[in-house]
Amino acid sequence: MPCALFRGLARLLGGGALVLHVAAGAATIIVGPERQPAAFAEALAQAADGDEIVLMPGTYKGATAVIEHKKLTIRGEGKTRPVIQFDGKLAGGRALFIVKGGDVQLENLEFRGARATDGDGAGVRFEAGRLRIVRCAFFENEHGLVTGNARDAELTVLESEFAHAPREVGRLNHLLHVGPIKHFTLSGSRLFNGFEGHLVKSRARETQLLYNMIRDGASGEASHEVDLPSGGRVTMIGNVVGQSPRSQNPVVISYGSEGKTWDDNTLVLSHNTLISEGWLPAWFLRVHRDRVPGMGEVLALNNLIVGSGLFELGALGSGGQFTGNRPATLGMLADVVTGGFELPPDSWWRGLVPDPRQAFGRNLAPQAEFEWPLGLRTISTDRVRWAPGAYQR
Repeated sequence: MPCALFRGLARLLGGGALVLHVAAGAATIIVGPERQPAAFAEALAQAADGDEIVLMPGTYKGATAVIEHKKLTIRGEGKTRPVIQFDGKLAGGRALFIVKGGDVQLENLEFRGARATDGDGAGVRFEAGRLRIVRCAFFENEHGLVTGNARDAELTVLESEFAHAPREVGRLNHLLHVGPIKHFTLSGSRLFNGFEGHLVKSRARETQLLYNMIRDGASGEASHEVDLPSGGRVTMIGNVVGQSPRSQNPVVISYGSEGKTWDDNTLVLSHNTLISEGWLPAWFLRVHRDRVPGMGEVLALNNLIVGSGLFELGALGSGGQFTGNRPATLGMLADVVTGGFELPPDSWWRGLVPDPRQAFGRNLAPQAEFEWPLGLRTISTDRVRWAPGAYQR
């Protein structure tokens, strides 16, 4: 339905909830921002399993939700994301939205400013079921998105932003904090401007980080950029992972620091660009194999290591295979100031790395690249010359 018609229908009820029934018994419930938070609460109460709640552009102050539906989509309409703004209260005292189960999708929404009395307020708290986050933003929350510990839960985050952790000393506010769930995928997303906590922290049994921009930025003061304290099966392909010169910790990627949680513990890093923007040497990769007994393979292929520090030495004793990983400086990239993190066309590293379609007996070729400022674009793998790092352009 065209956006103009959505707006007209929402105005008819003065910002209340309007229900449009569609095929298969499901309904679309349209909500405007004028009568808040009552209209949103009304829509949530009306919604049945399989329905869709559409939020018109605007700011929804004080709108909170506890979602217990078997299947529900809450989607923002328009190019400007509707903003779910903290206004003194949280659902269950914990988050703007709490997802308690089912199959839920949150799309084109911004969650901003969550604060709790214990300092652990979240934009979204995911406790069980399956949750898809699509083109959403999480800004200025104590925690952007945090999960519970349901071991059969699955979280997918696509083309979303997490940024601007509160400057609260000692709080360890993480932008994206995933507990010991079954599966976690993060793709085409951007995370930046952390403070003391980590940009991405995952204890999931399987973690896939694909084609993201996980770069703290000049004003960020995060600790690790990627923290994987419980090990698990981790695949990182095509990410730019950058540590700020103001970082609280020299380790960029940490694996297994809290010991063994899962039976299957492997780490694969292919075609990532790892950057340290500080003067002191970084620890680009630290694998705590001594804390993860029986750990499986560590494979590192065609990563571009930008700045001074340790990469392969950080995984000593891990039984790893490292090939095609190349050092570089910021000046060797196309144009960091404007987001050009690729090697220039005449770089002498191009063509001097293994074919990722055949290395280690498997296909580890990147299928896409992060596209500034948000999202990804697919790339062809039908090429003769490969470049190390996250970009082939």
